[in-house]
Amino acid sequence: MKRILVIGGSRYFGRTLVTRVRDAGHEVTVLNRGSGSPPPGAGHLVADRDDEERLREVLGPRDFDVVVDQVCYTPHQAAVARRVFAGRTGRYVMTSTMEVYDPATLPAPVPAAGSAPVPAAGSVPFPGRVAVAVPAPVGEESLRPLLRDPAGGARRDADPAYAYAEGKRQAEAVFLHEPPFPYVSVRTAHVLGGGRAEFTGRLAHYVERIGSGSPVDVHEAPYATSFIHHHEIAAFLHWTAEATFTGPVNAASHEAHDVRALCRTVEARLGRRARLRTVPAGAPASPFSFDRPYAMDNGRATALGFRFGRVGDWLPEAVDETARGA
Repeated sequence: MKRILVIGGSRYFGRTLVTRVRDAGHEVTVLNRGSGSPPPGAGHLVADRDDEERLREVLGPRDFDVVVDQVCYTPHQAAVARRVFAGRTGRYVMTSTMEVYDPATLPAPVPAAGSAPVPAAGSVPFPGRVAVAVPAPVGEESLRPLLRDPAGGARRDADPAYAYAEGKRQAEAVFLHEPPFPYVSVRTAHVLGGGRAEFTGRLAHYVERIGSGSPVDVHEAPYATSFIHHHEIAAFLHWTAEATFTGPVNAASHEAHDVRALCRTVEARLGRRARLRTVPAGAPASPFSFDRPYAMDNGRATALGFRFGRVGDWLPEAVDETARGA
């Protein structure tokens, strides 16, 4: 039995993760701001993770075998966690995102003394380099986040997509710099399934618009992207918590689908034809319509022993759940 702390974990796949860990016989505790109660059988601590003094007070003398951090979005939050949990956890798992690879959100080049690191051939460059998009699925080695000078480079924090992706990149960089504990960043694909529990509404966008005959805005030649079922990412995080490997790892179901393939699945389940409206490259489009490639390679996790499902096997039921409002 392990003592596992989940930071966040009050909704969607975080709640499923807590339930899985509990049912596996581990002692699980949820730490959040009091926004939701954990499933029965899980402990509950209430604190704002940004408040280091309060966080230390609430944790008291507790230590853990594993911390799974579901809600780390900024380098500040990572720095607080790094200080607070140093010496009190044997393993730290941060839930990151595939958006860290998005060429559209990579920071502007930052002048650096000496030679700059060069990414592997055919990869997406990491922060501090000019982004060059390539169609090959990206592996973990394609991005090695570097801590940046907050005063350096062009800032685009007003752009929510940039702020989110760069926040995750910088949070990873804080943990990866001389980590005080064994550390894993799980770069998750787009999570789907669960009906109303899928609070982003991205799959619902397609079900509602195709069902009502409203136009769906897509790029002329959209690139494929990576997806994962909400139960599968909970299983992956549980598996990662019990494993011993470290470093970044991609979590994505087999098969990358583009937005047109997604629409075809929705069409088949609803019995309605989608009205696709083409938009130019760079223009706003529907969720999951991408004019640049950064689908993920899940080879590392597969080689380590995790068995992913296929998008085509679970997506139809995910569409049905959304259509039912389940």
